[in-house]
Amino acid sequence: MEEQEVVPALAQVMLATEELWPESLAEDWDAVGLVVGRPGAPVSRILFAVDPTVDVVAEALDWGTDLIIAHHPLFLKGVNSVAATTGKGQVVHQLIENSCALLTVHTNGDSAVGGVSDVLADALELEEVTPLQAAQRGLPEEGIGRVGDLSQAMTLGDFAQRVFSVLPAVAGGVRVAGDRQALVRRVAVCGGAGDSLLGAAQKSEADVFVTADLRHHPASEAGEHEVRGGQGATSGRPYLIDVSHFASEWLWLPAAAKALGNVLGDQGFAVELRVSQSNTDPWDFILTPGRS
Repeated sequence: MEEQEVVPALAQVMLATEELWPESLAEDWDAVGLVVGRPGAPVSRILFAVDPTVDVVAEALDWGTDLIIAHHPLFLKGVNSVAATTGKGQVVHQLIENSCALLTVHTNGDSAVGGVSDVLADALELEEVTPLQAAQRGLPEEGIGRVGDLSQAMTLGDFAQRVFSVLPAVAGGVRVAGDRQALVRRVAVCGGAGDSLLGAAQKSEADVFVTADLRHHPASEAGEHEVRGGQGATSGRPYLIDVSHFASEWLWLPAAAKALGNVLGDQGFAVELRVSQSNTDPWDFILTPGRS
């Protein structure tokens, strides 16, 4: 007699996500955990996405999804209304009306072992990887960002090409600050917005820092930081590689889906998992010199 497949309840899926990405690792300002859903509801299909947008929800409902696990929170600030007259209100209504739950795994997914920056570091073939900023509440190997070494030095231009090749295609491409021919070996990474870690990247003695959403002034100042106080000498390191916020975090989704599938499978649960194919990068096209 064949064994029947066991479908977990949402609460059981949440226990598995807590095992992988503990909420205690989330930054104090963050909003992670269950946003919409009944803990006792059955979950047979899970969709992973970077952003819980209207398009992602439509994709999820078209597939018959019971749970969306999104990296970015739907709400980071308090709200007074979830009327369907806004995009976020539409998301809430669509989820509830179609019995689809929403769970956020954000900075806890960044900090955990196998999280966003670990996956980015693996994709870039870094070795001897350690956290760029250790977690306040966690293991030594947990924290925001990662720093490690390439197996051998390569030019900044070639390394930037490697970064470009591993990320999903988006309009913004990859921006680089530094000498194209300079050799780099030690690499710091932070999936998502990471200019708050520029100081940590400098202290780690990284040759190059890969992250997203670098602003003008922090990037400019990073290229001019003093290395011999009072003598006016400066160093351009770490060089900077600025990538799409969405693209840098999308890489984590397949790995996260596989990890959750393994945990649930080991517990005897049968769940279908899928990664969203919606490109939620906000930019549609870019104009560059020499192109129109």
